[in-house]
Amino acid sequence: MTALGGTTNGKGSQTTMPVWALMLEYDGAPFVGWQRQDNGLSIQEILETAAARLTGGAPVSTVVAGRTDAGVHAEAQVAQLSLQSPLPANRLREALNYYMKPHPVAVLSAAPAPEGWNARFSAVGRAYRYRILNRRARPALLAGRVWHVHATLDADAMHAAAQILIGRHDFTSFRAAACQAKSPLRTLDRLDVRRDGDVIEIVAGARSFLHHQVRNMVGTLKLVGDGHWTAARVAAALAARDRSVAGPTAPSEGLCLIGVRYPVDPFAGQP
Repeated sequence: MTALGGTTNGKGSQTTMPVWALMLEYDGAPFVGWQRQDNGLSIQEILETAAARLTGGAPVSTVVAGRTDAGVHAEAQVAQLSLQSPLPANRLREALNYYMKPHPVAVLSAAPAPEGWNARFSAVGRAYRYRILNRRARPALLAGRVWHVHATLDADAMHAAAQILIGRHDFTSFRAAACQAKSPLRTLDRLDVRRDGDVIEIVAGARSFLHHQVRNMVGTLKLVGDGHWTAARVAAALAARDRSVAGPTAPSEGLCLIGVRYPVDPFAGQP
C-alpha cells in the first residue's frame, strides 16, 4: 500500500500510513456537496467521521476525484483516505458503511491504493449522466433524480447540437462565475443525448470539467430541444466565451457522477 505521508513513532522514526482507494455511491439531496462547509452536512464529513471511528478519534483526511455540488448524486465516486487499519479491504468497507448509517452514503468497494496513486490527479477520465423527465405528470419514483420539463423536447436536435461542443475549446460560456480553474480550456470527449420513453439522458465524458460545465451545457441543450435555440446559436455561444450568452444552469438533482477512469484500476479484482 502507498504512503502519502507518515507519522512519527515513539522512537522518532517515520512510519508510513497506508492509503486506501474507495468507490462510493450517494444521494446528494441531503448534503451541501462533497466538500466540508460551515453551512451544512457534507459527504466528506460523513466519510471522515466514520473513518475516525476506526482510529480512536484521530482525524482522517480524504481526497476525492470530483467535488460534486449540493444535490448532485454519485454512482461511482472515487476517494482516497490514509488510514492505519488492520482490517482487510472487505471488512474496511463494511466498517465504514456501518458508521455512516443512516446517511445515504455507501462504500461499494475498498482496495489498497497502487503506488503513487491519487484519487484526483491520477484520474484520466470522468463521466456524468444528466436525466430529464420529459412529460406532463410530475415525478414520483424519480423525484429528486431528474429535472422535470413539461414541454416536449427533441432529443435528436439536442444530440446534434451537443456535437458542436465536442473537442478542445474555451468553455468560458459554460463555466460558473465562481469557477476556480486556472484555465477555461477543456477537451470534451463525449456528449450524447438519447431518449428512453419519457426520460432524456445526457452523458458527458472528459478528463476533467469546469465548475457547473455539465449543468450549463444541459441547460443550453434544453433550449435547443424545446425549439427556442438552433444549433447555430449553441456554436455562437461557445465562440462568444461569455457566460451571459449561454443557457441557464440545469438543476443539480438531475446530475450524477457515473464513473472515474484511471490508467490502472485500483478496484480490479475486488469483491
